[in-house]
Amino acid sequence: MTALDRAVGAVVGSAAGDALGAPYEFGPAGELTARGAEMAGGGGWDPGEATDDTQMAVLVAESLLECGGLELPDIFGRFRRWAAGHPKDIGLQTEDVLTNGESWELAAALHFQVNARAAGNGSLMRAATSAVYFAPAGQRATMDAARRIAALTHGDRAAWEGTAILHELVRVALQGADPLAALPAALAAVHPDHRERYGRVLAPDWHPDRATEFNGAVWPCLGSAVWALRTTTTFAGAVRAAVDLGGDTDTVAAVTGALAGARYGRQAVPEHWTATLHVPLPGFGGRVLDADDLAALAQRLAAAGSR
Repeated sequence: MTALDRAVGAVVGSAAGDALGAPYEFGPAGELTARGAEMAGGGGWDPGEATDDTQMAVLVAESLLECGGLELPDIFGRFRRWAAGHPKDIGLQTEDVLTNGESWELAAALHFQVNARAAGNGSLMRAATSAVYFAPAGQRATMDAARRIAALTHGDRAAWEGTAILHELVRVALQGADPLAALPAALAAVHPDHRERYGRVLAPDWHPDRATEFNGAVWPCLGSAVWALRTTTTFAGAVRAAVDLGGDTDTVAAVTGALAGARYGRQAVPEHWTATLHVPLPGFGGRVLDADDLAALAQRLAAAGSR
């Protein structure tokens, strides 16, 4: 399996996890297994429809490619245009940051200053594409890029650090190495104020049942995704385990899909998941991407990032 196969796996896998989990969002644990319905739609989502998680990931990807690198004002502008297009779902914090009229440098910081809470998983959910793009730059550069993109919408450093860890784990997996074995080195690169908290949820003996917060928060979301990868042996097994945790199912499964896709490659993503997979882009002229479009996008990201 090549690094390109893994890159496509990360992007397509994240989108597939997002769409698989969407109909089960805020439901109880075990509902996917109980119902047995995969990519059947529900909860306001069409069969195979990806949510804001993947929509924002695509916007990040297209900005990186069209700008030839990280241009934060451009990404923020795309996010704003998307938010103005009335997507079916948008996180409360993300919506406030993108609609409060402040500049890209200030919007998230001011939200955090006023609300004192900004550690949602909204920056983690969209990180598959940027993780692929920045992987060739090495650990420090990819983790720094993750923090800067996260900070566009999330003023709490906890969100930055969780997104940085995901970037690094995807980078390791794309090289064909074990991302779980890379956890100690990734944690060592985390800001000291947040290292202990992430160390707990990423420990080998941690289980999502031990989470002290809802998995819509960044650290239990990442911890749940790593747990799903650790306790299964296939792409589909990992993503199904993530959805069966209940709660913020689309995002936990999107993050799991990015990790598992990078580990197992594109061919491990079930075809009956990708057959109906599609990503609407509100605010962008009615564009809708399918699985082939996502694969092509991932290939472009991998090629551009390796230059």
